[in-house]
Amino acid sequence: MSRVKASKHELKRQRDALARFQRYLPTLRLKQQQLQVELRRVEAQVEELSEAEAAVRRDLAAWIDVWAEPQPLTSFLRLEAVHLGEMSVAGVTVPSFEGSEWRRRPPPLDATPSWVDEAIDTLERLATLRLERRVASEQRDRLADELRVTSQRVNLFEKVKIPEAESALRVIRIALGDMQAAEVVRAKLAKAKTSELESAL
Repeated sequence: MSRVKASKHELKRQRDALARFQRYLPTLRLKQQQLQVELRRVEAQVEELSEAEAAVRRDLAAWIDVWAEPQPLTSFLRLEAVHLGEMSVAGVTVPSFEGSEWRRRPPPLDATPSWVDEAIDTLERLATLRLERRVASEQRDRLADELRVTSQRVNLFEKVKIPEAESALRVIRIALGDMQAAEVVRAKLAKAKTSELESAL
């Protein structure tokens, strides 16, 4: 802590600063708690989407051998658009997955095996899950960054700013008290000298 001036102006400045820190700290703590809750929720969502993706892959394993037969699946299914929105979570703007648009071209019935329709459905479901998981991962990353910054601010206020202001107030009050006591002593000495001089005359 830097050296503080022992003045009434500095006393008021430090008192105002302490009041400001104490007023903001509960808001920061609340934001920190909200971010922790939301981060846990989004982490669970990412895990859930990862598990859903793994389940689709396990389902694919049952009939993966037919995929060895080359088929131009991407010519039957193409991603046209991904719709993303924005939402505010505990004061943090994060992306939200609104949906995706796929262009499907029906495979020719006479030139493709019967499993191609199901393969196209599975491919679309798997790709959509991946897109959702990426957006949820972005949400998680942004919330984690904001939680880190908010936690640093809470620690700054709790461990640095508030103790510094309290210490400065204590030092200023002691110094002002000492100055006031010294003024009283000087006044008494001056009065005693004046009385002494008057009695000598």
